[in-house]
Amino acid sequence: MLNWKETYQSRLLAAKDAVKQIKSGDHVVLQHACGEPRTLIEAMVERKDLRNVAVSHMAAIGPGEYAQEGFEENFRHNAFFAGAATRKAIHDGRADYTSCFFHELPRAYREHVPPDIALIQVSPPNKWGYCSLGISVDYTKHVAEVADVVIAQVNEKMPKTFGDSFIHVKDIDYFVESTRDLIEIPIPTIGEVEQAIGENVARLIEDGSTLQLGIGAIPDAVLNFLHDKKDLGIHTEMFSDGVIDLVEKGIINGKAKNLHQGKIICSFVMGTSKLYDFVDDNPGVEFYTVDYTNDPYVIGKHDKMISINSAIQVDMLGQVCADTIGYKQYSAVGGQVDFVRGTSRSRGGKAIIAMPSTAGGGKYSRIVNLLDEGAAVTTSRYDVQFVVTEYGVADLRVRTNRQRAEELIKVAHPNFRSELKAAARQRKLF
Repeated sequence: MLNWKETYQSRLLAAKDAVKQIKSGDHVVLQHACGEPRTLIEAMVERKDLRNVAVSHMAAIGPGEYAQEGFEENFRHNAFFAGAATRKAIHDGRADYTSCFFHELPRAYREHVPPDIALIQVSPPNKWGYCSLGISVDYTKHVAEVADVVIAQVNEKMPKTFGDSFIHVKDIDYFVESTRDLIEIPIPTIGEVEQAIGENVARLIEDGSTLQLGIGAIPDAVLNFLHDKKDLGIHTEMFSDGVIDLVEKGIINGKAKNLHQGKIICSFVMGTSKLYDFVDDNPGVEFYTVDYTNDPYVIGKHDKMISINSAIQVDMLGQVCADTIGYKQYSAVGGQVDFVRGTSRSRGGKAIIAMPSTAGGGKYSRIVNLLDEGAAVTTSRYDVQFVVTEYGVADLRVRTNRQRAEELIKVAHPNFRSELKAAARQRKLF
């Protein structure tokens, strides 16, 4: 499209004018995580005339104004992930939560909850008229393809990323220019417990492994103990700042990967400006939609695939609760089951659930006899392979119920082992 510059200029509006496209009763989908188009969201929330607008997305990293008290008549939030900004609204009944595997979310938006409006954030167009979705491709690419109206916040600070991240000017209905900083996530503090967990997980990782990592102190701690490894790769839904040092040292190089050799493959990233600079115009990192990165079939094609995920509780049969605290929705399944099941297909793969042995400052054991009342099972006992705490590694692969209980009690905090053994005896596991 040779005249894309004219098209761009003709569709350029102020934010307050662009969001006039939103009508009462519409379904609006927001770009995910740190890619949130904050200028557009703020302009939408200023529309006091709107009624019953459905606002949906995965994780809200911004303040999620549309889900706060006082906006009940204007907006109804549908969360596919409960975050800090939206948990209370879900718990209070002012917002909804939808259970959905991350890799199925693009299909959900295409077939079950189609969007009327997509609010996205992109880089300025290149010389061919293509904008990049930058740090958040995930489901956003699909939503931009199926929404009736696409409104893009064009931000020179949005990295230009490779892979399936491009959208042409002709496929965007309205543009709003912005130069505001992207949302950043600070580097977490790694304590003694996280260090011990990181060291235990690192022992399970062989040279030539391909890693799925999340964000937080435990994934970063694992990375700290990989400096003696060779030829590691990355295939993950997301990653953060922690990988940069290992890439620069040549430890993460992707040489042993079966797919996308030499490339880091992800769906989105969250971190600091250092991370965003790292992925900007970097052909060594490719972003794809989440129905590809998180497809268990694709994941299983990698030899020595390692998935590292977290949990809130694990019971003595190995059932993992990772998204609720009792009856309260805390987060979501995300990509945990996608990668656990994908890793089980991998030759030499290892699915790891890594967590501190206690919560509440040591008051509560995360390894429990029974999950809390109301708690959801995120990952079934049939899927779980390894559970790692600061006290070691529990190997649950092809184990009897008695052996599972023994393995898990070994890695529980010593203060709780006696009561866990007593509960196991009462259940006739011992």
